Amino acid sequence: MVDRPLGLEPARDPSARVVDCRLGHYTEVGARTRLTETILDDYSYIGQDCEVIYTTIGKFCSIAASVRINPGNHPMERASQAHFTYRARAYWPEESDEPAFFDRRRASPVAIGHDVWIGHGVVVLPGRTIGTGAVVGAGAIVTRDVEPYTIVVGNPAKPVRRRFPEAVAERLMRLAWWDWDHERLRRALPDFRGLPIEAFLERYEG
Repeated sequence: MVDRPLGLEPARDPSARVVDCRLGHYTEVGARTRLTETILDDYSYIGQDCEVIYTTIGKFCSIAASVRINPGNHPMERASQAHFTYRARAYWPEESDEPAFFDRRRASPVAIGHDVWIGHGVVVLPGRTIGTGAVVGAGAIVTRDVEPYTIVVGNPAKPVRRRFPEAVAERLMRLAWWDWDHERLRRALPDFRGLPIEAFLERYEG
């Protein structure tokens, strides 16, 4: 998304809107993306035209374009579910918005683990957790939690298979390579690229 090396300062497209967020080292935010009260941890990126609110995103996550994480719900239980009931100032400047409505949204944050890949056009509903190492296929609607190292697709998103056998996934979780420092990651780069997963684990475990 950027034509220069990433660094300690986040790379943010000028058209992106970032409000009350924490962006980690070597992170990237694409064009026209809006992040609100969200953590984007080290080495993660999010593509263009995304909208994310009240979410914690782990390290090394890859989020494609046009993703929506933690969209709002309208108050269907009221006489009117329309915008004017909780954003009244937009219609009558002397009126106030409804803080309690937005507090309810904050009470249902989304949590995304490390090394997660979220495909183009995915929607993740409020309160969901996506485990470390998971893959969410393009266009999926995540209505339930996703287990670590599990691939889900569809509407609603359902598991199709695991990335690795459970024993391998557990070894990866214990290894926690996403917490390695920048230089150790560089030294291990040939092994990330070339070693089969079992050989990788055997080399770096212990």
